[in-house]
Amino acid sequence: MTIEIRDASLEARIRKQLQATGSTSVEEVLLRLLDTQEEQDRWLLENRQEINAKIRRGIAQLDRGEGIPEDQLDDYLAKLKAQPK
Repeated sequence: MTIEIRDASLEARIRKQLQATGSTSVEEVLLRLLDTQEEQDRWLLENRQEINAKIRRGIAQLDRGEGIPEDQLDDYLAKLKAQPK
């Protein structure tokens, strides 16, 4: 199979990945990218119910007025990031 890339910015992105990952070929870069995408797709499929439940819970909280006001959101997120893990 031969793949021709006509978009210069896409080619540059692939070359950047080639250098960043230490891959030895474009095929290796594409394989790595496909493996990563397939793993993400698998994870989303396996966790779909939990993700949807969290989204529903968040929407219910917002409907009850339990959200963080927009003018306080940056401070709230900064405090979360500052907490030890």
